Amino acid sequence: MAQCFSFTASRNSCYKFSFSRAGLKSSITDLGDGTIMHFWVPKAHKDQKPNLLLIHGLGANAMWQWNEFISPLATKFNIFVPDLLFFGESYTTRPERTEAFQAQCVMKTMEVLGVRKMNIAGISYGGFVGYSIAAQFPEAVQKLAIVCSGICMEEKDMDEGMFRVKSVEEAATKLLPQRPEDLTELMKITFYKPQKRIPSCFLRDYINVMCTEYVQEKKELIYALHKDRKLSDLPKISHSTLIIWGDSDQVFPLELGHRLKRHLGENAELVIIKNCGHAINIEKPKELSYHLRSFLMNPLPPPKQESNGNNSKED
Repeated sequence: MAQCFSFTASRNSCYKFSFSRAGLKSSITDLGDGTIMHFWVPKAHKDQKPNLLLIHGLGANAMWQWNEFISPLATKFNIFVPDLLFFGESYTTRPERTEAFQAQCVMKTMEVLGVRKMNIAGISYGGFVGYSIAAQFPEAVQKLAIVCSGICMEEKDMDEGMFRVKSVEEAATKLLPQRPEDLTELMKITFYKPQKRIPSCFLRDYINVMCTEYVQEKKELIYALHKDRKLSDLPKISHSTLIIWGDSDQVFPLELGHRLKRHLGENAELVIIKNCGHAINIEKPKELSYHLRSFLMNPLPPPKQESNGNNSKED
């Protein structure tokens, strides 16, 4: 029987066209160690523009998470959008699963592409990777934007009831849905106002196209993110950092945003977006785009006076 039309595959093709129309092209880099990295890179790099690295989170490939932002940002920046390992066309035969290894692979690719200085914006899991880049390669990073990324979580937080899930195994099951009912549950967790009554055929189609490859490897990424994590082990970075969080985030509660602000002190600003869950890039793309552009395009601010570590502003 011939395969039926796939809405997900069709939408993926539309995103490819959208990225191309915004001046990006697909690029494959073989790092020579069993690792292949896929990036979207500028068709024509312009030296007068600053560079911007956009790092996606768990879920679909990078196009699905950054499509709304590519066109406006590409007018001001040379945009680089990687598929992290085990997403899109990127993969490795090596056993490492930490965000530090993801960061190293991204930076090796940027080096091959001839990029030495960059701004970074990372969503959720991508924020972990972006922070690791700033910590490991401080001279390469100019500004860092972290979007709803629980970098400051600790392994004990789950045992103490901070999260809706009670174990990392349950978290992996919810974040990597394999059934329509799992995807419905994931949307309830990640959205402030989840869409209701989505036909199961559309949910099943999305899972078949986007969620069935490298499932075990993605679980290992989640396990590595959580295992033995302690705030005392997290290095402090000195880069100007914008932290953006939804006030109703159920994946990484807002307390983790405040915790990251306290950890970074005067170098960071926390912006809280009201009536928004974890999927800020989908629920509030205009607000997120505004804050990213304002932060990334403005000159580096002077050092701030340290206060109580809880300063934030809300939309």
